[in-house]
Amino acid sequence: MFKKINDFLAGPPMTIAAGVFLLLDLVPYVAAELGVRAPSFQLLPFDPAWVTVVICGIPLLYLAVWRVIHNPGISKISSALLICIAMFAAIAIGDLFAAGEVAFIMAIGALLEEATTNRAKKGLKQLIRLAPTQGRRIRDGREELIPAEEICRGDVLRILPGETIPVDGTILRGETSVDQSIMTGESLPVDKGAGEEVFCGTLNRFGAIDISATQVGEDSSLQKLIRMVQEAESRQAPMQRIADRVASWLVPVALLIAVAAWLFSGNIVTAVTVLVVFCPCALVLATPTAIMAAIGQATRHGVIIKSGEALEKMGKVDTIAFDKTGTLTYGRLEVSDIISFSSALSERELLRLAASAEGKSEHPLGRAIVARAREEGLSLTDSEHFRMDAGKGISASVSGRRLLCGNEKFLFEHGVAAGADVHTALETLRAQGKASVLVAEDGVCIGVIALSDVLRPEARDMVSRLRAMHTDTVLLTGDNETTAHYFAAQAGIEQVRAGLLPEEKVQQVQSLRDAGRTVCMIGDGVNDAPALKTADVGVAMGSMGSDIAVEAADIALMSDDIAKIPYLKRLSNATVNTIRLSITLSMAINFAAIVLSLLELLNPTTGALVHNAGSCFVVLIAALLYDRKFE
Repeated sequence: MFKKINDFLAGPPMTIAAGVFLLLDLVPYVAAELGVRAPSFQLLPFDPAWVTVVICGIPLLYLAVWRVIHNPGISKISSALLICIAMFAAIAIGDLFAAGEVAFIMAIGALLEEATTNRAKKGLKQLIRLAPTQGRRIRDGREELIPAEEICRGDVLRILPGETIPVDGTILRGETSVDQSIMTGESLPVDKGAGEEVFCGTLNRFGAIDISATQVGEDSSLQKLIRMVQEAESRQAPMQRIADRVASWLVPVALLIAVAAWLFSGNIVTAVTVLVVFCPCALVLATPTAIMAAIGQATRHGVIIKSGEALEKMGKVDTIAFDKTGTLTYGRLEVSDIISFSSALSERELLRLAASAEGKSEHPLGRAIVARAREEGLSLTDSEHFRMDAGKGISASVSGRRLLCGNEKFLFEHGVAAGADVHTALETLRAQGKASVLVAEDGVCIGVIALSDVLRPEARDMVSRLRAMHTDTVLLTGDNETTAHYFAAQAGIEQVRAGLLPEEKVQQVQSLRDAGRTVCMIGDGVNDAPALKTADVGVAMGSMGSDIAVEAADIALMSDDIAKIPYLKRLSNATVNTIRLSITLSMAINFAAIVLSLLELLNPTTGALVHNAGSCFVVLIAALLYDRKFE
């Protein structure tokens, strides 16, 4: 009951009404100061400022009492309590306008904070609105519309053009383009075909597709995204907690100074003015407003920051450690080199023969070779007498030609000796961190196909921009030294730690922290989760990364775009600087207002105006973070 009344009085309509009545009281006051005749409002049986005091004062009193009852320890004493004391003191000396103005401007400040917070939460509201309400299930050859919450894993769903995809799933039939901007921040639709994944909340733009549901309900990518944003809004940053504690201690200090001013000056008005201007509301408002504005902007760019603490720490990071596979690279093998050792055999024919022989292989290297051949439009031949030796290679007949595909040991076991030209090629490829598949026919090695993970094209520029921000980079990977150093050189990373097990990654991160560094760890796999937790800030590749890595991290890159790391660093730096600037300004304004009050240059009315105008100014500075350009 009391909360409903409080919410009604604190809303914009009643606050506007309170402002109107305060203006009715202000006109005669200003006219008297200017020596002109003003309209009289004596038709009212009471001072108009009383309406403002009631409308804006009750929510303030409710908040102060609630904190006294529910907050622990010193936090019971809040800025709301100080304003209530100042308001009652102004009423006691008969300055109803000052009492109303204090309450009204505090109400305006609260509305401004709420408006800024709501604007920063716009990304979350868009996500919630995009949560699908129904899906088109295919069962026994018939379509039926069912509520989204009734969709089960394994259900086959049909998504028509223009419809929102209700669950995460894998395409069974059809081709389309999907607008994934809400999940990844990508501006262009992504082409999808059979076997590819689609995500809940994304929009099917063109073709009709049938999908098999893989993640439903609360496990869907959209719901996980919503939960991460909600978590971000529920946690306080260290600076915010410090501000709250400072506000609690300033209240008794303000009372002591006010009492001392009264005793020395003998003027109760001076004491009341000190109470009015001493409130640290700007100090309390500055941090949460800046944090929420920054989190809101990051969400628009496909970066989910789970807490204000993570954002604040990211601004202090001086060392960023990267995992390799799936982070600096795409995490998938592709054919990089095709080398024929026979002048009679072209590279395309070598690829066709190897892909035909590997057609029945389930090994990642074999599948990558087949995928490359199909990309180039080569006509593959079904193999015969296929046989695989685990960890070594395969043998198969293609159009009567007996082929071997595998490593040196496999070929040696089958009587194939590698010549000097083969060894030279293998050494070169190993130095580049590439895996090699040798192809042999009739006891002779006829070629080699090299495969490699693919470095993200934006990696080098990203590292360069971090270096320009005086941020060191380190590569932590389980790969061998040769591969690690090759990719590190490609990305421009100078410090490399290779051959690491998950626990050794944790040790490396901890050793950096022990050396006085503030460390951010960026990874995507299950094996990265412990290191993400150990680092001061953990950043996960949210789209392709494992669920465990995303849950362990403080920040998730939903588009897997590591080019956003410099943006994230600049945003965090700007947030920390904005918070520091706002706190400094609020303290400076408070100090100046107190001095002016003690010199009796301010009265309760003008003191409230100066102090609360400063509070609004500080909040507006923080709010500018939401629209600032960092890219």
